[in-house]
Amino acid sequence: RRRVSTSVAILASPRVCGIFSTEVLFDQNSSCLSSCLCVQCSPPQALGLPITDAQIAEMESHAEDIDFAMAAEEERKLRHDVMAHVHTFAHCCPTAAPIIHLGATSCYVGDNTLDTLICIIEGLFFLQLARVIDRLANFLEEYADLPTLGFTHFQPAQLTTVGKRACLWLQDLVMDVTNLERARDDLRFRGVKGTTGTQASFLQLFQGDHDKVEELDKMVTEMAGFKNNLLLPRPKPLTISFRDQLIRLQHSILTDLYVKPSLPKDAYASCALPHNTHCKSRICSESDHFPLLLVITDGFFPLFPALLLCRRISLPESFLTADIILSTLQNITEVVYPKVIKRHISNELPFMATENIIMGIVKAGGNRQECHEKIRVLFQEAAAVVKQEGGDNDLLGRIQRDPYFAPILGQLDALLDPKTFIGCAPQQVAKFLTEEVRPLLEQYKSNMDVKVDLVVSTVTGK
Repeated sequence: RRRVSTSVAILASPRVCGIFSTEVLFDQNSSCLSSCLCVQCSPPQALGLPITDAQIAEMESHAEDIDFAMAAEEERKLRHDVMAHVHTFAHCCPTAAPIIHLGATSCYVGDNTLDTLICIIEGLFFLQLARVIDRLANFLEEYADLPTLGFTHFQPAQLTTVGKRACLWLQDLVMDVTNLERARDDLRFRGVKGTTGTQASFLQLFQGDHDKVEELDKMVTEMAGFKNNLLLPRPKPLTISFRDQLIRLQHSILTDLYVKPSLPKDAYASCALPHNTHCKSRICSESDHFPLLLVITDGFFPLFPALLLCRRISLPESFLTADIILSTLQNITEVVYPKVIKRHISNELPFMATENIIMGIVKAGGNRQECHEKIRVLFQEAAAVVKQEGGDNDLLGRIQRDPYFAPILGQLDALLDPKTFIGCAPQQVAKFLTEEVRPLLEQYKSNMDVKVDLVVSTVTGK
């Protein structure tokens, strides 16, 4: 049972979907309600509250015995999900019932559970992002010296290589790993704060001993696996910044991706448009969906019931959306079309090579200004064929037929060799892979062989 919309849950991976299922949200093994209640009781006992070993043992032994049918019935009566599970857990643990949820609030369960789930999700994101980087790094290595047409402002500019062009995406992804590490290290546990954050209930339980209240907060935080907690419990900015940056990056990659991914054999991109790139469209559409979720995840009066419900829906969906995008990106970073690239180059390279041709004529004893005027006229004629008639670029043929350029006809192939226009791109790719990418991936090398089987349909889930 999932607490997210069907369309998003179908497309996301089962592992990430499972984390936000009802069972996991209230399962002891995932440090949710039952474990929060168990964790809450052990430190107070150690600090002197009258809690017996038998009560704690009873809670721990029944932490996984979740009666969802009873919880659902309790929720229908109480109109409160946390209290419904508190009553259900108390029914399983009659001896411990008097101390269950002692001094705690719904946010103790909900916010601390969310913090724990975020840590689990980010761990999965590390692996997914590393696999995307690995696939793209292999792509870079294979096509490091394959010339391709580069653009600025969506206009043909200068040649680069396929590998160097993809380096721009990979560099951002590598930086995302750093940002994710920072977000993970900065994530703080809510701890035990009480209704308004004053810890008044716990201060009363410990008969005014402030030191014991602080020690309780510290012990619960450490037992949950966190180093630090929040001093103030107001809903904090979650790891939205990382997710937002990640989503925008994927949208950017697929928007300017001119080396289009291929479809698997026998796959349909669109029933009406066979050439449509389905995976590219999916990433862009999910990236557009993501900012809408961020608007809901935090807002004014965050503890209003209506906004709490929105956050419970939108926060899981934002993580699932990021999961969908990472899985899809891993799936498409494998194929390139060299012949298509060659055609693009052949259409534009003669225009870019005019300066080389002028230099060749000057070296052969010609006049630069005269040569420039000759090429300008031929350039305009060839451009008219391409832009007005839709024909191929025939500038090279016009140059070869003009007697003025006879002194350099034997040099034209060398002057028009695409590899003379790509500068240090191959060496830059090799250096980037050696110094930054491969060392980063070393810690994830045991998880690199995982393949992604994309779920395509939002109707059937197949």
